[in-house]
Amino acid sequence: MIWQEKEVYMPVKDVRLAVLIDADNISATYIKPMMLEIARYGNPTIKRIYGDWTKPQLGPWKQVLLDHAISPVQQFGYTSGKNATDSTLIIDAMDILYTESVDGFCLVSSDSDFTRLATRLREAGKIVYGIGEKKTPTPFVAACDRFIFLEILAPKEKKVKNSDNSSAKALSQADAAESQEASDSADADNKAGARVPKDIDEATCELIASSVSDLADEDGWAFLGDVGNLVNKKSPSFDARNYGFSKMSKLMQSLDFLECELRVNEKNPQVKLIYVRNKEDN
Repeated sequence: MIWQEKEVYMPVKDVRLAVLIDADNISATYIKPMMLEIARYGNPTIKRIYGDWTKPQLGPWKQVLLDHAISPVQQFGYTSGKNATDSTLIIDAMDILYTESVDGFCLVSSDSDFTRLATRLREAGKIVYGIGEKKTPTPFVAACDRFIFLEILAPKEKKVKNSDNSSAKALSQADAAESQEASDSADADNKAGARVPKDIDEATCELIASSVSDLADEDGWAFLGDVGNLVNKKSPSFDARNYGFSKMSKLMQSLDFLECELRVNEKNPQVKLIYVRNKEDN
């Protein structure tokens, strides 16, 4: 059975976001998937990127800023070994907090120096999304309402030499065959209900199970949308894509300690609602 689900973890209607990017800690190769991800949570009305643009290592950023209408902010390093860029970003964030009408902030960095900033913005009632690499320290991740790892956003591309057309064609045919085989295998697994989750640690399973129990009704059932929201509140970095699943519903189906039920929305029969419960609670 195919489950359909609309995953919304935070309010996204008319949400105005200030996107502040630390160019020193993020690669320009992530820009396109990163901006597409941000658009899922709101409208990025302010987009700024901070760095010393006289440094050659920031060259790749200069080529993509215009394409995404991101305003560069120049910050020279005052002293060797000191990062003046972080201070400038933090000052701008506080100015925006008090002078601009925004509903939330998107802090793009893998630097733990922004932990206190994220905490302060949330204290002011703003939504804070963090985006960074998996090396991001835990305190910064925990300080955000939700944290998205860049590694799950970047598409994997196969490198093919332009000069070797025959090799490229062979590779394309091989990829097509491999893709079809993987698709057939996935379909077979889904029909049999035999898909096995990968790299889902025990702590994550306990997190999901406890969240279902916290929201369960007298029969043990909990609405999947509410479960997703609660899991993200408990663990801001949780994302089904971290475990190879495109949606929360698919991850839930793979867990043998859960059972899923598809229900028709009484107010709108075309909308299907997914409920889950722990099997041990039956």
